Amino acid sequence: MKNLPLGDLSLETFLTEYWQKKPLLIRQALPGIKPPIAADELAGLACEEEVESRLIVQNAVTDQWELTHGPFVDATFSTLPSTHWTLLVQAVDHWVPAAAEFLTQFYFIPSWRVDDLMISYSGDQGGVGPHYDNYDVFLVQVSGRRQWEVGGMYDETSPRRPDVPVKILSEWEPEHCWILEPGDLLYIPPQVGHNGIAIGEDCMTCSVGFRAPSHRDILLDFSESMGEALSEEVRYADPDLLPQPNPGQITAEAVKKVQKILTQYVEDYDKLAQWFGCYMTAPKYQEEEPAQEEYRLEDVRHHLASGGRLIRNEGSRFAFQEHGENLWLFVDGRQYICTALMTDLVKTLCAERMIDSNLCVPSEGHDSLLLDLLTHGSLYLSD
Repeated sequence: MKNLPLGDLSLETFLTEYWQKKPLLIRQALPGIKPPIAADELAGLACEEEVESRLIVQNAVTDQWELTHGPFVDATFSTLPSTHWTLLVQAVDHWVPAAAEFLTQFYFIPSWRVDDLMISYSGDQGGVGPHYDNYDVFLVQVSGRRQWEVGGMYDETSPRRPDVPVKILSEWEPEHCWILEPGDLLYIPPQVGHNGIAIGEDCMTCSVGFRAPSHRDILLDFSESMGEALSEEVRYADPDLLPQPNPGQITAEAVKKVQKILTQYVEDYDKLAQWFGCYMTAPKYQEEEPAQEEYRLEDVRHHLASGGRLIRNEGSRFAFQEHGENLWLFVDGRQYICTALMTDLVKTLCAERMIDSNLCVPSEGHDSLLLDLLTHGSLYLSD
C-alpha cells in the first residue's frame, strides 16, 4: 500500500474517529504535490463531448449564479470574467492516467467505494457556494490557495436559495475556516456543509468522491436484477386459503406470504453477493459496448515476455470476493469465477493498475481471463 495521505494519523484512528463522523484537516498530507493535469489541458477536456463538465459563474455585484454544462468551446474560456468563476470536470481519472494514479493514493478506503476524481479550477473568488454532499469527499489542494468554510449538518429539508441554478444553502453558519495550500488535505463526511472560495488565481482542487448508493437505488436495482431472472410462471399462491367473512379484506396471512416471497431472495447470500459485486463495479458511465478488439494469446504472451505490462483501463472497476476455495472477480459489472490458482493474479488486478508478467502464469485459467479482460477493454497493453 502507498504511503497514506493522513499525516501522523494512523488509518485505524482515522476510521475510528473521523470517517463519516467529523471533518479533518491535514496539513501537507501530500507534500510537493503536482497537479495531475495542467489547467489548459483540463479546459480542453471540458470541450470533449463524452466528458461531464460544468462552469459556474457568480455575479459579484448581484450575487446571482449562472450554471452551464459542457461540452464547451475554446472561446468559452476567453470570455470568462476575471473573478468569481469555477470550472468543474468530473471523472478526470477516466481520461488521464496521471489522475487515475493520483486516485490510488486513497485506496485505503475500499476501491469499490471510490467513485471518481473531480477537478475544479477557479479564478480569484471562484466557488460553487455553501452546500453539502451525500457522500464522503477528500479535498486536496494541488495549486493555488482556497479558503474552506466547514461545519453543520444538512439534509434535504435544509433551506436552499430558490433563485439560483445550483444547490446553495441559504442559512449558512460555518464552524471552521481554513485556508488550504498545495499539499493540504481536507476530509468532509456526508451531509457536512462546506464552502470553498479561491484566493487568487490558478486555484486547482482535486475532489475524491465516494460511491454511496441510496437505499432507493439499491432496492430498485436488486429487485430488477432478481426479477429479470424469474419466470412469469412463478407467482403468488395460496393453496391454504380459508373462508373469510369479508371478501375485500387483505389478511395478515396474505401479507406474510408476500413478505416471504421478498425475503427468500434477499436471504439467498450467493445471489445477493453476486448482484452486489456486479452493481458496485458497474461503470460510472453506462455506454454502449464498444467494438471488441481481437487479441491473440501468442501476441499477449510475447508482449509480456518482452517486458510489456497490462494496465487497467482508467474507467474500469475491479473487485473480488472470496467464495469457498474460489474467488469471484467482478469487473465493470461482469462476474468471473476464478480458482485458487489464480488468487495472486486476481488480488493484484484488484489492487494495482499495472500488472507485470511474473503474475501472468501461462495456464488455461489465467489466459482466458486476461484475454477476456483485454477484449472487453478492461485491460490494455502497454510498453
